Amino acid sequence: MSYATYERHRSVGIVTLNRPERLNAISGALLADFEAALVEGFADEEVSAVVLTGAGRAFCAGDDLKEFDLQTRDLSSVQSHVRAIQQITRILMGSERPVIGAVHGYAVGGGFEWLLNCDLVVAADDLVAFLPEMDWGQFVTGGLTHLLPLAVGYQRAMELILLGERQEASRLREWGLVNRVVPRERMLAEAIEIAEKVGRKSHFSIGRLKRLINQDLSVALWRALELEESITIQAFQRPEAAERVMRFAGQKEE
Repeated sequence: MSYATYERHRSVGIVTLNRPERLNAISGALLADFEAALVEGFADEEVSAVVLTGAGRAFCAGDDLKEFDLQTRDLSSVQSHVRAIQQITRILMGSERPVIGAVHGYAVGGGFEWLLNCDLVVAADDLVAFLPEMDWGQFVTGGLTHLLPLAVGYQRAMELILLGERQEASRLREWGLVNRVVPRERMLAEAIEIAEKVGRKSHFSIGRLKRLINQDLSVALWRALELEESITIQAFQRPEAAERVMRFAGQKEE
């Protein structure tokens, strides 16, 4: 079974996180399959844009806390896990193909970060997004420390990261972090429709537009990814992180 799949719908590539029994929580296997699906989609010459979505009840519920011991077994395991997460951002934002997020249910931690790595986002009206890393003794990834202040301003970015409060789709739309909010049953169709509209435009011009916009971001973004990687690796190794994760996991099961 693949934990992320790729398929083509006419001229639109669709990458689907496919671990619905765990709300598409991030595991090592999911990261490997996700990267492979993205590489396949961006290499497909018949595709003009890629839609990113999740199977089941959620887009992505963040790190799988049940795998925390495996992810933090030793320094090599921590480095491998964190670098695989950051690699997804590099692929999403480094490609010249537009990425349209079709996001529903929970977008937590890394799931929220991947939402913000998309070029356009269609949110279902049941979307709930938040960043729990400060509570878990961990650290944000996905270039968030650079991208989020640019998108919403310094103080609002700090509010989202520091407080980690749950944000509904309407609030994210108000803050400019998603482009459209639609009923859940319309979400994927709406994202595909936008991707097809993009596909009818000049592929050359769109590719250069994304490259040029991201060129201004790239130096600072890549640097932010490197710093986030270093700090996240340190955070994962701290006893405090294990204690906080175990406490949170215990609260979820009560």
